[in-house]
Amino acid sequence: MAHAGASSGSAWTKQQWCSRVVARLAPVADVPCQEFDFEPGGGKSRSGVPLFVARFDAAAAPQEDPPRRILLIGGIHGDELTASAIVLKWMRHIHADGGREFVWEVVPLANPDGMLAGRPTRLNGRGVDLNRNFDTANWRTEAPAYWVNNTHRDPRRYPGPAPLSEPESRWIDAEITRFHPDVIISVHAPYALLDYDGPVAAPKRFGALTLNPVGVYPGSLGNYSGVLLGVPVITIELAHALDMPPQHEVERIWDDMLAWIRKHAPRQTLASANAPSTSNRAAQRGNLKTN
Repeated sequence: MAHAGASSGSAWTKQQWCSRVVARLAPVADVPCQEFDFEPGGGKSRSGVPLFVARFDAAAAPQEDPPRRILLIGGIHGDELTASAIVLKWMRHIHADGGREFVWEVVPLANPDGMLAGRPTRLNGRGVDLNRNFDTANWRTEAPAYWVNNTHRDPRRYPGPAPLSEPESRWIDAEITRFHPDVIISVHAPYALLDYDGPVAAPKRFGALTLNPVGVYPGSLGNYSGVLLGVPVITIELAHALDMPPQHEVERIWDDMLAWIRKHAPRQTLASANAPSTSNRAAQRGNLKTN
């Protein structure tokens, strides 16, 4: 497998990264990239590609009413090109003050090795499904057993040799600790549904996508964050991995997502919002909700 960082080393600029991403997504959508203030987020892929993020502060809010914090992730599976494309399109709304009552951290491509490979692949540069690699309860017994017994060793669902064995999943885990999101939105394809894990009311519909829980998988981000940590995870499954929804549907999903966040997303207390960003979530796991 040819990986994204195999020939270019680790010296990626934003311009280089955007050029590669835009070129890869061109058959799917005309997406913006260079106009945003992307920066390396501190993590790298297995092949050494920086994981780029864009951060947007909220408009001024009353001191007693801290803004909600939203972590928006696309491209955990590198062959789901529409997932990254729609996140980049939504960034124009954030950039133009749409949804700026929230604090946003946006990661449009969490698996650059997979998407920027010669042929896009679900897996990272080590052949691991990143969405089976998070440190869920009993991972060491449940994840390998699920892979063997339920997927029959499907290489596209390989969870890795250990929880958080991959730099991409470790970085997302660290960002959850550092950023302390109130909600995580993770975009995938191609099952045309909404999935949800978390302690508050699930969304019923975003655009044409309706709630249809697909179950809890060992090592998934929803299981890890929504079930173990109690931080809601909405998984948006677009209908196609290589065909974008029509523009009006892109807008409807965005509008419905914002409406749900405004109505249902939990809000941090002032104390938690002002807590040091290095607070250790892992130490709190035994006391967090496990619904």
